[in-house]
Amino acid sequence: MLLKVDGMTCGHCVAAVTRAVQAVDAAAEVAVAPEMDRVEVRTTAAPAAITEAVAEAGYPAEVVG
Repeated sequence: MLLKVDGMTCGHCVAAVTRAVQAVDAAAEVAVAPEMDRVEVRTTAAPAAITEAVAEAGYPAEVVG
């Protein structure tokens, strides 16, 4: 799934978003592109669970595409 994630500006942001996704699904593959406000996630978890976890980490997220 592809997410639009606002507010990512640095390596700390990348790590925080990755941890948030992997807290929901430890096996998830996460590719973060902060310069494009995009996160690609390969997971079996529900999209709502992923976006909620990322938002709780402080980064508003929505599924795109």
